[in-house]
Amino acid sequence: MTLENGLLIEDLTKTYRNGVRALNGVNLHVPPGMYGLLGPNGAGKSSLMRTLATLQSPDGGRIRLDGVDVLADPDYQRKRLGYLPQQIGAYPGMSARTLLDRFAWLKGRTDAKSRAEEVGSLLEKVNLAGVAERAVATYSGGMLRRFGIALALVGSPRLLIVDEPTAGLDPAERNRFHRVLADVAAESIVLLSTHIVEDVENLCHRLAILAGGRIVAEGTPAQLVAPYQGRLWSSVIPRGEALPEHLHVAASPEGSKVIVHADAAPDERFAAHTPRLEDVYYVALGQAGLAEAA
Repeated sequence: MTLENGLLIEDLTKTYRNGVRALNGVNLHVPPGMYGLLGPNGAGKSSLMRTLATLQSPDGGRIRLDGVDVLADPDYQRKRLGYLPQQIGAYPGMSARTLLDRFAWLKGRTDAKSRAEEVGSLLEKVNLAGVAERAVATYSGGMLRRFGIALALVGSPRLLIVDEPTAGLDPAERNRFHRVLADVAAESIVLLSTHIVEDVENLCHRLAILAGGRIVAEGTPAQLVAPYQGRLWSSVIPRGEALPEHLHVAASPEGSKVIVHADAAPDERFAAHTPRLEDVYYVALGQAGLAEAA
């Protein structure tokens, strides 16, 4: 695999008019397959997604898709792009089938028969075939999210960008969506942007952690976890007792489950903790100086 195969992002920067520096020299190589982008709210994930989707221009840097400079030729990117943003709107009174059909036509699917077949297949894939004639504006939040997935898949995109894709989905819908993503990733580049560590851990071969507009960690889940073997410790601290300095803490029926990052157990209450991607995430945020890791 070469850098000409996939999505290459080099030194990407973006500062908004209010002075917020959303992207601060982002460098990434996203190969074909499923790639995760983890980060807390405000990390710059949505800014990066909008830039890659050609909805805004960066202040500096380069973006290449399969070797083509897409900042110089944004239409190349748009023709090969599927994008599912966090928020999805709908035209009043238009059915899901009609909207998908019109969008497919705009994406170049001019043959009516093949377009109808693609629309029908997408509606089945996202479990909306039974309500395809209903106005999209009447859909629930989860249904609207699934419709957005179908829109993003029109035209079999080379690059599929999904921003917080499982928001509003129940467990069954979430599993269905994961299967759809896995199918797409077999032939395309899928960039999954989320703050849900479990989604990335279960789906992605590689990932990056974005914090403060910068990439603070990158690699496979196994590579990122390996340095913390034997250096994480956990204990349940009863309610009312002071918590030691910790990496992160979770609720427990007996009190608070505390995870500590140290070369040795802080005291006899702590046992070895098998590191997971969630722990690496908190370490990365802590090293970036973010409060979420406190």
